Amino acid sequence: MVNVEAGDARSGGGLVAGTQPGEGRRSTAPEVWGRVPPRNKNFTGRQELLEKLRAGMTAEARGQVTVVIPQVLPHALHGLGGVGKTQMAVEYAYRYRGEYDLVWWISADQRVLIRSSLASLAPHLGLPDAAAIGVEDAANAALDALRRGKPYDRWLLIFDNADEPEEILDIIPNGPGHVLITSRNHRWEDVVEAVPVDVFAREESVAFLSKRIRRAIAPEDADRLAEQLGDLPLALEQAGALQAETGMPVDEYIELLNKHTSQLLDEGKPTEYPISMTAAWNLSVSRLSERRPEAVDLLRCCAFFGPEPIPRDVFSQRGTGLSPGLAELLDNPIKLSRSMGELGRFALARIDPGSRTIQVHRLIQALVRDELDPEERATHLADVHHLLTGLDLGNPDESVNWGRYGGVLAHVVPSRLQESQDARVRDFALSLARYLFMSSDGYAQEFVNLFIHQWEKDSGPDDPHVLRAYREQGNILRQLGRYNEVYELNQKTLAKMRRVGTPDDELLLLVSGIGGDLRARGDFAAALEHDEDSVRRHAAAFGPGDHRTLRAKNNLGLDYCLTSRFEQARELHENTLLEIRDTKSGAATIVGCWNALARAVRLNGDYAEACDIGEEVLAYGLEYLGGEHPMYLYTAKDLSIAWRRLGELDKALEMSTDVHGRYVRRYGLDHPDTLASAMSLANVQRNNGQEQEGLELATDTVNRYPRVYGTNHPYYLTCQGNLALLYRTCQEPAKARELNEETLHSIEQRLGRNHHYYLTVATNLASDLAALGQYEAAVERGRDTHRRLVELVGENHPMALACAANLSIDLKRLGTPEAVEEGALLREDTRSRYAQRLGLEHPDAAAFLAERHLDLDFDPPPI
Repeated sequence: MVNVEAGDARSGGGLVAGTQPGEGRRSTAPEVWGRVPPRNKNFTGRQELLEKLRAGMTAEARGQVTVVIPQVLPHALHGLGGVGKTQMAVEYAYRYRGEYDLVWWISADQRVLIRSSLASLAPHLGLPDAAAIGVEDAANAALDALRRGKPYDRWLLIFDNADEPEEILDIIPNGPGHVLITSRNHRWEDVVEAVPVDVFAREESVAFLSKRIRRAIAPEDADRLAEQLGDLPLALEQAGALQAETGMPVDEYIELLNKHTSQLLDEGKPTEYPISMTAAWNLSVSRLSERRPEAVDLLRCCAFFGPEPIPRDVFSQRGTGLSPGLAELLDNPIKLSRSMGELGRFALARIDPGSRTIQVHRLIQALVRDELDPEERATHLADVHHLLTGLDLGNPDESVNWGRYGGVLAHVVPSRLQESQDARVRDFALSLARYLFMSSDGYAQEFVNLFIHQWEKDSGPDDPHVLRAYREQGNILRQLGRYNEVYELNQKTLAKMRRVGTPDDELLLLVSGIGGDLRARGDFAAALEHDEDSVRRHAAAFGPGDHRTLRAKNNLGLDYCLTSRFEQARELHENTLLEIRDTKSGAATIVGCWNALARAVRLNGDYAEACDIGEEVLAYGLEYLGGEHPMYLYTAKDLSIAWRRLGELDKALEMSTDVHGRYVRRYGLDHPDTLASAMSLANVQRNNGQEQEGLELATDTVNRYPRVYGTNHPYYLTCQGNLALLYRTCQEPAKARELNEETLHSIEQRLGRNHHYYLTVATNLASDLAALGQYEAAVERGRDTHRRLVELVGENHPMALACAANLSIDLKRLGTPEAVEEGALLREDTRSRYAQRLGLEHPDAAAFLAERHLDLDFDPPPI
């Protein structure tokens, strides 16, 4: 349930100990009220515990540490299953809701669900939602806002059914609000203020039964019944529901209960659950079976899902392939609805018509599973797997379907999906892995590793599904920037696929990614050769217009850009984008191809056009992928570069700063995309007069690059050229020259003299020489570099123009009549070309006219 009250955000100090609930407040409801389960109308007792909990929540912070905002330790309600920890937390939320501006409920039994729930809170704090900035970023933003107490400092977070403290302690915000945890794990006593929750006191049991059973029950009968049930709240709920539905006399119920208890004790089980709970559940199921046996089939099926709410649509499928009892039930919508209603009336499930879900308590699930023999368990697990795989979740590449995929994640691990050897189930699991990769979910690696481990154990390392899972693992690792691991993994996987005779349509999906592995190793020529062959093979296998072939063409366009073939790259990317829009490709693929075109246009020197394209694709990416997705971040970074090239320095600096911050928060400082964004930020800082800041950032970035690529990768070498450029702008031309000469030699060894990386550094080296007064050497270097640039990119390309502009200045300063004449002619020709290409108002042209040297820098592209 999510209910956000209308009204302006407001905040205030914490409630002073001793203040009565609701005292001094303008409202009896919080402004944000999210996901809290419905209040139990039969809630009884626990007054002393609730008061103790409230007193602890409102106590002043302990210890000698002075804090700006008062902080209270988290509180945990812990106790065995069925004692009512969750219901007590729900009651606390409702009873004291007037003391909070925000109350938010979080299911904490699976870590992946915690982040998702926190991300859902973000928009209620005035922050961008997960669709805009991604789950991880939205969750972190929400936690930060809670810690700061903005816009609310009276908040309550409830983490329900948290298991190990280590799993969520780093997620608990240390701020002015309150945190309440429910758990069966007594270890919480060591880390938070713990409130043990035991069974009801007898008078509470009697009061509860008097409420729960509609007809009057004598106090002495209620006392006897409570005695038999050990005062366990969940058992009392079961007994009360059964008696309310059947009108069974207490004596009869106790007699039957004793029979079931004796039977259970005779069988020596169960040891991990209260015997009273087991007997009460047994009796309820027995009576339900007499009344509506098909409802028991439904309950048994639900026991093998997760304890989170199960979408009602799961049971809207036809029963083909299911066990006979469940199949018959699902084929009869009337019987299905009545069975669900019966489960609710017997307190065996919670039916929520509003969210259209059915939910079974985890203890009841465990009791149901324990009563089944291995063959029956296998049957029900197979039913659950069949129901999950029968859902039409759509193409995992398309962002419009990601919400549906996310909705079933909570049931994957509890249903032991990884243990199925059914090909259809494994295909479904691989679709989930693909969704997690395409949506850039942080859970992707853990998820795919779970399935690889189980499938290898069950089917061997050469099983087709294992190999496909390895392919997805490679994609995920590449996204995480672990390039060396990806290369080794993909080479091994490719060799296995060839050995076992994997069909071409599967093999080529792996082949397509290996070009990226070669680019990551700095083998640009090998990547080009590989991807040219890949495009031919894809076209032969799938056709030239197939989305898989078009993705291979997009990869080839990246190779063209990395091997200085900018015109070819632009033409290929433009054609690819036009065709891929007509395929079933998802938003991530379209954004990748669209931004690749913008990048190729920029590399061709058409900066205004690159900005127009980049702005359009950025808006599309934000709408369909969100602001945290890698493809969105690539686009934002490239747009900031295009703005910088065009001279829109303020916009470029703002965008670069934002993108770099997002990368750091998402991936840390050493991820290759973080490093690329840092270098782009350093470049724009240099252009904005922040040379010292740029130098510090570039120095740190260059020092980090070898951790990802080694010291011989072209990206690392050319970033050294950026650092040298900053040395010169910070008045250290000798140091710049030394580093540029060293860098130029290494790039020549790796890429040759006719690559734009080499010529970028060579242009800057000529400026270093000029700054040192060595104009003859500067002219010699400038002439050679300009000639090569003209041959490579043409006379009107901004790189060639910058080199020509610098050379004209150096020729004039060299001072010989021949040099001065040559420089004047070159200057006039360059002025004419600037007027045609960029306009004389462009910052490059203005610097040229003012006879200032122009610098060329490098922005690392994505792999």
